[in-house]
Amino acid sequence: MSVTAEVLNDHVHARTTGECLLVELRGRWRITEPRPSWEDSIAGQTPDRVILEMEEVCNWDSSLILFIYEARRWCEEKGLACDLEALPAAVRQLSAQLESSPPRANNDRSRDFLTAVGLATQDCLRKASEFTNFVGEIVISAISVAKRPQRFRWADCLHEMQLAGAMALPIVGLIAFLVGVTLAYTGAIILRQFGGDIWVADLVSLTMTREMGAVMTGIVVAGRTGAAFAAQIGNMKANEEIDALETLGIRPVDFLVLPRLVALGLMMPLLAMYANALGIIGGMAIAYGLLDIPPTAYWVEMLTIVDMSDVTTGLIKAATFGICIGLAGCLRGLQAERSAAGVGAAATSAVVTSITLIIVGDAIYAVIFNILNW
Repeated sequence: MSVTAEVLNDHVHARTTGECLLVELRGRWRITEPRPSWEDSIAGQTPDRVILEMEEVCNWDSSLILFIYEARRWCEEKGLACDLEALPAAVRQLSAQLESSPPRANNDRSRDFLTAVGLATQDCLRKASEFTNFVGEIVISAISVAKRPQRFRWADCLHEMQLAGAMALPIVGLIAFLVGVTLAYTGAIILRQFGGDIWVADLVSLTMTREMGAVMTGIVVAGRTGAAFAAQIGNMKANEEIDALETLGIRPVDFLVLPRLVALGLMMPLLAMYANALGIIGGMAIAYGLLDIPPTAYWVEMLTIVDMSDVTTGLIKAATFGICIGLAGCLRGLQAERSAAGVGAAATSAVVTSITLIIVGDAIYAVIFNILNW
């Protein structure tokens, strides 16, 4: 009795010789091509012994080893002898190695809902602990500097103030002006239907001073300066410069973080005031061009609604946002992996974290100021 199984262009040819099943392996064996099935190749036969040969195999790779492994496993399950003596020594050696460490099954590694929630909670707690420890180190460093101001790196702080403040004026001014234009144009569409064209000045000025000036400046600075902080410190970590500072007994928080925090904390309120002015000017331009409201009338109406409490509210928010941006940028830079990809990921994470802190902080301030009726 003989049975021939033609699988994948006669890769496998099986025939019976007495009580033995002789399986001849032929052709090319490539892992990128479909692999013959052992049970299909033997066509349901159950001999007493299986012999494998491969005299006509021209090329082979791990696909052939996996087929032999499948054959040996089938013989073990059936309690049959599997003769591999006719195979080359290299094939027998690889087959033995695969037998000692069989391939893992494709187990379902999906997580249930509770496991995912638990792991996410642990990750959030770990990140919150790292952030809290970082803030604590900064507070300790600030107290030390307050006691000994001469230890503070004023030159680095002034340099960062120039980069984060003066160099950011063009982009902050452009964004603030366009925000003012957008607010005025949108408000004009509604207010002119009720004959309240002059109230455009109230809308733009109050929105810019209390909310949009600080928030938009914070978002621009987060994308511009916060990412730069993370990239600079992350690159220093990748080049082992931070390790060198620690070896010399210099704390990275004192040397790198504190000057940047002070610079942003001082420059953000100034940038916010600049943004407020440009936003109000943008609204004034739309009021004059679209609603025929003279700039003097616009200015007088603005003074009736905006007082010092509104300006102070925006400045407090801006200072807080600046510190949050500095914290996020420096923390992500210190946490960056020592590679180019790690530096890029740190910069991206710094921007996302900064914007998140800005939005959360703005919401908290809104609640607080509402309670205080400020």
